Amino acid sequence: EKFTPRSPARAIKKGIALIPEDRRGEGLIMHMDIAENITLPTFDQWSPMGFVRPRKDRRVAEKIAEQVDIRMSGITQRVRYLSGGNQQKVVVGKWLVKKSKLFLLDEPTAGIDVGAKSEIYRLVADLVANGAGVIFISSEIPEVLNIADRILVMRSGRIVKEFSRSEATEEKVLTVILGGETNSN
Repeated sequence: EKFTPRSPARAIKKGIALIPEDRRGEGLIMHMDIAENITLPTFDQWSPMGFVRPRKDRRVAEKIAEQVDIRMSGITQRVRYLSGGNQQKVVVGKWLVKKSKLFLLDEPTAGIDVGAKSEIYRLVADLVANGAGVIFISSEIPEVLNIADRILVMRSGRIVKEFSRSEATEEKVLTVILGGETNSN
């Protein structure tokens, strides 16, 4: 279904979640705790007339934190004190609470260690297994080759080549990125 969101609110209402490249500046509120960040997208649902229900927020956040395996001292820990990988899990987790259907992950493994990367890959696999769509944006070709079913190479905002997982190789993708062989899709 073609959809052109006119605002972030409309995209969210339609079930689209953005996990931005800059998780600290655009994905999290660093001075807030894990529970507050996770439940932020659903604030209007659970906070009638603007009244916060901390116990309900914590229960929901604890369930999500366990689901995405956030390593923390507790659900009230400030997100600024989490590792980069755990911060990224909080960003993904808040959209699980919202029951998003399409996840746009922009460089989701940037600045996190190898162990955290594999956990993000597991989360992506879980999203897909549960019926969500995932658009995984990455400049790391080996990462894309390992995680994607289809690979779209873009240049200047346009798709210049599409590869299936079986036909894509690092050399072929790099050739297209550098301006070599293309086809329009």
